[in-house]
Amino acid sequence: MFDVGEYVVFGSDGVCKVESVGVLDMEGVSRERLYYTLSPIGKSGNGKIFAPVDGKKVTIRKVVSRAEADKLIDEICCIQKLDITDEKKREERYKQVIQNCDLREVVQLIKEIHARKEMRDAIGKKLTAMDERYFGIAENCLYSELSLPLKMEKSEIREYITSKCDKAK
Repeated sequence: MFDVGEYVVFGSDGVCKVESVGVLDMEGVSRERLYYTLSPIGKSGNGKIFAPVDGKKVTIRKVVSRAEADKLIDEICCIQKLDITDEKKREERYKQVIQNCDLREVVQLIKEIHARKEMRDAIGKKLTAMDERYFGIAENCLYSELSLPLKMEKSEIREYITSKCDKAK
């Protein structure tokens, strides 16, 4: 169980702060089930997410530690892109990666879409709207999570990763 004040990653909603843990005072909701009240970080508005503590449908996990973030960044240059051979299942695979909340897979997704962009640019075509959408979602997932343990602004993470990769080459 996560504690109040802790930061977690909740499915495709990304990084959230645990505001409370307890029963919900809502009609139609069981009083015997505990829920997390989560506040998404970096999203405008006062939206709250209510997630069952014992829920299994959506991945919820702690934000990576500083050591885990550093290790991932050190390995980013060596991580291969996703291997998607069936174009009809491309969006399904993209969704799966985002919902799994696995940062290595998110990096693979970013690399896959970046490679598609370069390929399409070479033949004079733009990136598809779906690819653009998932590229933005994936970057937001990665940069939002890494910004916490690295104690950096989300907007600084891309440059930080690029500089670390350039030094490693």
